[in-house]
Amino acid sequence: MSVTVDGPDFIALQVRDVEAAAAFCEEHLGLRRAPASPPGAVVFATEPVSFAVREPLPGVDLDGVARPGLGVALWFRTTDAQELHDRLTAAGVPIISPPMDSPFGRTFTFNGPEGYAITAHGG
Repeated sequence: MSVTVDGPDFIALQVRDVEAAAAFCEEHLGLRRAPASPPGAVVFATEPVSFAVREPLPGVDLDGVARPGLGVALWFRTTDAQELHDRLTAAGVPIISPPMDSPFGRTFTFNGPEGYAITAHGG
């Protein structure tokens, strides 16, 4: 019997302030909380992969890194990347790379909760 892996099924950002990170996701990205979350985390009702912000796991030192998540590409699909960019810019969210057309639609990268780089694409 051969075991296979289908792909990512859950993604979580480890953050110092779970409620502030959750508020960022709700206010700026329009994510909605799932009906239930484990202690120390906020899970969002995202499809097809579940997404959460959570307290750091034991041994994780977020203060010891220049930017959390360095080396990981986190992309969020949106119906209109340009509109999201404009909304984030108006709200003062730092933009890391400006909107550009790509094989994945319009894309740009912004500073998400606690400095995680998040790329939005679509539209």
